[in-house]
Amino acid sequence: MTTADVIIIGGGPSGVAAGLTLRKQGVPRVVLLEREAELGGATRHCAHSPFGMREFGRVYFGAAYGRRLARAAHKAGLDIRTGHAVTAVQPHGVVQVVSAQGLQTLQARRILVMTGARERSRAARLLPGDRPQGVITTGTLQASLAFHGLRPFRRPVILGTELVSFSALLTCLTHGIRPVAMIETAPAPLARWPLRLFPRLMGIPLLCGVEVSDILGTPNVNEVTVRKGGATRALACDGLLLTGRFTPESALFLQSDIGVEPATSGPAIDQYGRTHDPLIFAGGNILRAIETGGWAFREGRAVGAAVADDLRQSPETAPPVPVTFDAPLRLVVPSLLRRSTRPQRAFPSFQLRFDRAARGVLRLTLDGEEVWRKRGAWRPERRVLVPLPPQATQAEHVHFHFDERS
Repeated sequence: MTTADVIIIGGGPSGVAAGLTLRKQGVPRVVLLEREAELGGATRHCAHSPFGMREFGRVYFGAAYGRRLARAAHKAGLDIRTGHAVTAVQPHGVVQVVSAQGLQTLQARRILVMTGARERSRAARLLPGDRPQGVITTGTLQASLAFHGLRPFRRPVILGTELVSFSALLTCLTHGIRPVAMIETAPAPLARWPLRLFPRLMGIPLLCGVEVSDILGTPNVNEVTVRKGGATRALACDGLLLTGRFTPESALFLQSDIGVEPATSGPAIDQYGRTHDPLIFAGGNILRAIETGGWAFREGRAVGAAVADDLRQSPETAPPVPVTFDAPLRLVVPSLLRRSTRPQRAFPSFQLRFDRAARGVLRLTLDGEEVWRKRGAWRPERRVLVPLPPQATQAEHVHFHFDERS
């Protein structure tokens, strides 16, 4: 059985950043497991920039950023094992891995899961209609173009208006693909201004408040029907590009005793990145899909520092206190707090998301006493940061209230 100080699962920005930090802090045996043939995660097939300015002091396109991550990991002396798919994470730091060498069992003093997130498939979105070719996600589009030189369509409809949706639009336009429309189920685009102006500047209609009511075509897509209220509209096209609606790659936790949070579909973690099992940590986009590669890198670095500090001390086993919240809040990270005086917190702030647009007062209470409040207009899928008070780790009840007002 291979033994290590830390096993990192996932070789994207957060996993590599954690490994670099662990090595920099003197942790000698750090194994980095990646199921793909190369490090870099989803950035490897992103044909756009910017990546890497805050991490490496210069701007990279996605593929070059992935290669830069790989070079940094090799230079730091990480034990990098690509083509290794983890099939199970077990108690006491045990990991089951499948590779070309067969099934292996690895063990470490700490495990760090950084497997990221993926876009929801057609099946997960419960989209109606025929089952033709040409209904794909942004990741599939970018991989087809970057790795195989294939254009899966020429005139698709793009579903979604998150940041990744506009990245997908740019990818299409730079590869000779001309979308016929962008559509969004919400009443307004989810990405910030001025990105929402981009489709119109390119002469591409942006339709909000519509739902896909039918997908037609055999064997390829030839029409997508959308509905707004009682009216329908047919969009002649040759594909449907599904963007956003990310969900964490949390199968390893679903198959373990740790489980996942209903609100995030990812593991619950405390202020240090620890899960319910104090030997297993998590960070990056597995926690709350999705943030940028730079954000994931910085978070990986912070969790890596917390793991390095944890290795120098005995594991903490105090029962965690859950962080609760009112609707229309959708999630809070970290969602657990443990009593601890260790200064090396990975999360200095709570990260919140709303699931719909709302106006009102957001308040944080500790054991019923208000310690923070802010009034505002809150938009869905926007990061909201609330400072994590030092005294919060000593509270028995931590709750985010929302008083909605017109």
